[in-house]
Amino acid sequence: MQKMIQHKMEQAIQTLETFYGYSSFRNGQEQVIRSLLTNNDALVVMPTGGGKSLCYQIPAQVFGGTTLVISPLIALMKDQVDAVNQIGIRATYVNSAISKAEEHARLAQVAAGEITLLYVAPERLYDPAFQKRFKTDKYFINCDR
Repeated sequence: MQKMIQHKMEQAIQTLETFYGYSSFRNGQEQVIRSLLTNNDALVVMPTGGGKSLCYQIPAQVFGGTTLVISPLIALMKDQVDAVNQIGIRATYVNSAISKAEEHARLAQVAAGEITLLYVAPERLYDPAFQKRFKTDKYFINCDR
């Protein structure tokens, strides 16, 4: 078990270096990431610019699959998606600012395994069609503001 945790943390550090260009985590990030990589929950409270996003973006890369990110702000979703796409992490968002056709296209990318981070608004979780689409898949869920 300890070797598996060590391996995941090595992957996390490699991801940090490869995608973000940093050689070490900021204060608190490593503890949060270690907790998530060992399938534990974490409540993270950091100041703006403190590095909260890395705390779920890096485990998303290590775990593979799609991470569902719940964000209440449409503008933040777009900013986050633009930022991670720019560094080579596949991300998209689904919210009320896009057409139904665009939503279907983006969700098809998710279903095809092409998206690592999917940002949605909290109310999306109440949508029966959204629930049905993701009912059988396992998703790592994070909230960011």
